[in-house]
Amino acid sequence: GCNNNTCSHIPYNPFIRTSTGGELAQDVVSLQSTDGSNPRKYLSTKNGVVFDCAPHSLLEGLAKGVRGILGLGNGYVGFPTQLANAFSIPRKFAICLTSSTTSRGVIFFGDSPYVFLPGMDVSKRLVYTPLLKNPVSTSGSYFEGEPSTDYFIGVTSIKINGNVVPINTTLLNITKDGKGGTKISTVEPYTKLETSIYNALTKAFVKAISKVPRVKPVAPFKVCYNRTSLGSTRVGPGVPPIELVLRNKNATTYTSWTIWGSNSMVAVNDDVLCLGFVDGGVEFEPTTSIVIGAHQIEDNLLQFDIANKRLGFTSSLLFGQTTCANFNFTSKP
Repeated sequence: GCNNNTCSHIPYNPFIRTSTGGELAQDVVSLQSTDGSNPRKYLSTKNGVVFDCAPHSLLEGLAKGVRGILGLGNGYVGFPTQLANAFSIPRKFAICLTSSTTSRGVIFFGDSPYVFLPGMDVSKRLVYTPLLKNPVSTSGSYFEGEPSTDYFIGVTSIKINGNVVPINTTLLNITKDGKGGTKISTVEPYTKLETSIYNALTKAFVKAISKVPRVKPVAPFKVCYNRTSLGSTRVGPGVPPIELVLRNKNATTYTSWTIWGSNSMVAVNDDVLCLGFVDGGVEFEPTTSIVIGAHQIEDNLLQFDIANKRLGFTSSLLFGQTTCANFNFTSKP
């Protein structure tokens, strides 16, 4: 094992949905600080952070060269909370996934600003919605009575081109036994929808661009088009915007997270673009109705403000003529 006389634990790999026996360990972590515009000096934790030491077999399904999984969940041993305690910084973090296969995105722990080239503080574009609590764990490994450490938000409806998609809205609520609702996941590559929601969304999307001919679908997608039929805009392919209508803090007003073509469509080859949402089944594990996947949050900055129980989101940064790859990684002394 990793250590002698240590506590046992059950680490979980969400990519292969497998858990196994492991050990708790503690070590010093060193991270590069930032002033929001450039990287600064490295800072190290004094007492170290707690982590799981897992057998090599649990690395299956991870990208080449990856040696572990960073737990960013809303729990007391989640990495954001441990860093907040270690460095006396706000209990929040922001993530910006790049759509580029050759450039890096960025994660910020602590508070804003988040300045991207050409000198834009994208924290000024943040719009907020409450983070909701699911009383039942949605992890593959947990003890009875544990709440979920995933990040749930209150989607109240879905619109395409400004028109409400007819869905069973009771599926959008989190029940007392932990079913339903909407969560954000970087594990899922594409947004996964409960079957009736998926069918309603794809039907409305196809209707909105009914004059554009479809082409043979490419798995796992079912709605595909020739790239040249859709045209191009600053925010990706010229398709109708998809809005996730979200409740505000006072629950009487609403705001929208708009998904534009760069995040709604997936290039499956040089010629074909497909609607990047997948059918999760009538009751997919662990029964969450909407799981917002990684493709839909690329080039969007998301701020998870754990202390204030809210999510900040920018929608597509392409509107501001910047991307998640545009943080200046040139260090200053």
